Amino acid sequence: MDFNLTATQQAVADVVTSVLNRDLGPATMRAGDRTAEDSGQLGPIWDALVSGGVPALPVPERLRGDGVGLPEVATVLTEVGRHGAITPALATLGFGVVPLLDLASEEQQDRFLAGVPKGGVLTAALNEPGTALPDRPSTTFADGRLSGTKVAVPYAASAEWIVVTADSAVVVVSPKADGVQLAHTPTSNGSDEYTVTFADVAVGDSDVLAGATPPRVNQLALAAVGAYADGLVAGALRLTADYVANRKQFGKPLSTFQTVAAQLAEVYIASRTIDLAAKSVVWRLSEGRDADDDLDVLGYWIASQAPPVMQTCHHLHGGMGMDITYPMHRYYSTIKDLTRLLGGPSHRLDLVGAQCS
Repeated sequence: MDFNLTATQQAVADVVTSVLNRDLGPATMRAGDRTAEDSGQLGPIWDALVSGGVPALPVPERLRGDGVGLPEVATVLTEVGRHGAITPALATLGFGVVPLLDLASEEQQDRFLAGVPKGGVLTAALNEPGTALPDRPSTTFADGRLSGTKVAVPYAASAEWIVVTADSAVVVVSPKADGVQLAHTPTSNGSDEYTVTFADVAVGDSDVLAGATPPRVNQLALAAVGAYADGLVAGALRLTADYVANRKQFGKPLSTFQTVAAQLAEVYIASRTIDLAAKSVVWRLSEGRDADDDLDVLGYWIASQAPPVMQTCHHLHGGMGMDITYPMHRYYSTIKDLTRLLGGPSHRLDLVGAQCS
């Protein structure tokens, strides 16, 4: 398959890159590391993306968006990851907009997506205590009432709407609805994350996504995570390659040492494999093809290979990698959070094995 970017995808990548390169310097990127709770806002990185029209890209044209599809959204997330930007982009576009475009009616889209072009945040409550992306959630929905606990919900306090997977339905709930309780939880990269408890929350028929299932939402969410992780690994590789090419020891660039070159080669192999898996998943989902096997492989490669890659990049940076004013920590810490979101390498390997048995 030819997974090179189409003209539309390249234009989208250029827009995101232009915004991040033009408007955001190192000081701004560091300011974006603060959580919404600490800063009282979503930060300058998200503001710049909104001003550049990035969140509006997948929103239907009738809602003043550009109406691009899943491949273009994946391109956005890859470029955001490549720059190591910590923003609500994954939560809003990957966990919110993409599932709603796929599963919601036009009337529901008009309600839930109207605020996105102006910077409105969406998110999804998918994980449960001890279970990552369950296809059969223990959260219950019956007689118009939602009850259960979801963990690792990004930007829940800032979100206008939360997509929630339950045992018998997929529903959309406001974080301000009666019976919704938010408890802030720590993350490695400092982004906003919550445990959300739904205590007999009333959900109207207009907030139920007819025909939607948790497995489908999980597929789309994993595809978005894959695109973001693809960018993170590629960005860390580029950052490390540039560093060792310019850092000299014994009068020679570190990149000329055989051991350094060999370690970078291992990082490159992992990066290209994740890139291929991520793009294959997006292509299959966008074409309506079966993507189960590719999704399981993608999840396993992210959880098992991305963390060691980040360790290698840290090692090759020496002490510089531990400097919080240097961007390496953003890539590493975000990969740690994504690995936790996916349930870790053992869980992902079990899912791959289940497909083979």
